[in-house]
Amino acid sequence: MLRQLSRTHILISFAFLLLFLGAVYIYSGHDISSFRVCPPCEDNPKPEVTYVSQDVVINDCPVTDSWRIRDLKMQTGLKYAQPSTQKGRTDVNSVTNWNAPLVWEGTFDPVVIDAIYKKMDPRVAVVVFAVGKYTRFLKGFLESGEKYFLVDFRVTYYIFTDHKEEVPKIELGKGRKISVVSIPSATRWQDVVLGRMKWATITIDEQIRNESDYLFMMDIDSVFHNRFGAESLSQLSAVLHRGYYKDSRSRFPYERRPESKAYIPVDEGDYYYTAAVWGGYLEEMYKLVKYCYIQSEEDAKNNIEAAWQEESHLNKYLLYNKPTKVLSPEYLWSDYDRVPEDIKVVRISQLVKNYAEVRPNGGH
Repeated sequence: MLRQLSRTHILISFAFLLLFLGAVYIYSGHDISSFRVCPPCEDNPKPEVTYVSQDVVINDCPVTDSWRIRDLKMQTGLKYAQPSTQKGRTDVNSVTNWNAPLVWEGTFDPVVIDAIYKKMDPRVAVVVFAVGKYTRFLKGFLESGEKYFLVDFRVTYYIFTDHKEEVPKIELGKGRKISVVSIPSATRWQDVVLGRMKWATITIDEQIRNESDYLFMMDIDSVFHNRFGAESLSQLSAVLHRGYYKDSRSRFPYERRPESKAYIPVDEGDYYYTAAVWGGYLEEMYKLVKYCYIQSEEDAKNNIEAAWQEESHLNKYLLYNKPTKVLSPEYLWSDYDRVPEDIKVVRISQLVKNYAEVRPNGGH
């Protein structure tokens, strides 16, 4: 009986809240659509309201985890080609079966998408690890990033390294900077890979959370070749692995041992995603990075290491927590591979290198 009365009281309070918003609409001139309401529920009995400014609202609802809501607005007077409802890419699929965009060249207008996100003026973090001999790749990554990666957006490159003295001096664009994070050296490349999740989790907690709205994890042994723009931004964006985007799920290199926390049964799977580029809202990325770290630690306690380290845990997470945008292999190709006809542009590509020479344990 008391529980029923409590629910009734909550609903009545919520109704009065909506009436209050109506009054605000009448007397303040604000459009009622400019408010976001987190409705009452058992976990959050107190409804919360935040007024949306012209561009952005921070939603502090503890239940939905929807920490930032963005309206798709842009300035008036922008000139661009009219979008078609009949023409587009017909050689590739541009939408997932959960109705998220699958982004290829020719599926978006760069003028429109950049205008929308530039109006929001987000702060974007790029986390890269340059440990041991991998510092040699910093210059090429940073210089090409300044030429092609989210040009005219606010970007901070967070460089995690054990040789901070080898971080090169790069001419950066307006609103762009480098932040160096010192970390220990490693004796195995696998430990470098797994350590990424640990050190990223710690640094997001201590620093990055206060400085960024979006976060990308990227491999440093890569070079940008073409535009990598705002079409890549979403709540959680994953990139199709170039080696498996045409394969059946039975061929995906998922972790197939049930003993591992990264285990995926043979009859499950959407796509196989690379761990060399992934991004999203800061808090969504924090949840994913921390998940990979914790699951790797659990595996270690059980004396098992997932087949492809954090990439295996990443794929497990994204199978059951669908990305809101899937990026085609344009967003990470490799200089090792021929470029097929469906890849109209290579935006970033991994470099050819001697793994036995650059990896601390000789590539094994």
